[in-house]
Amino acid sequence: MKIYCCAEHVEVGLDNIVDETEVPPFINSLSNKENEEVTNNSSGFTCEYCGKPAVYIVANEHSDTICGQ
Repeated sequence: MKIYCCAEHVEVGLDNIVDETEVPPFINSLSNKENEEVTNNSSGFTCEYCGKPAVYIVANEHSDTICGQ
């Protein structure tokens, strides 16, 4: 399971994954560099809650997301 989230909804994504899987999720930034803010949404992903550009991927260990990349 993975959820694309904006900064405003990352906590909602965390709560939803924990509620569904009962396992703490991983949080990965969609920025290219550490501490770099995503400003142009070059990834093309949008927040699943509001449609704004996604800043994070919240995922459990069983998703196809490769953590840390």
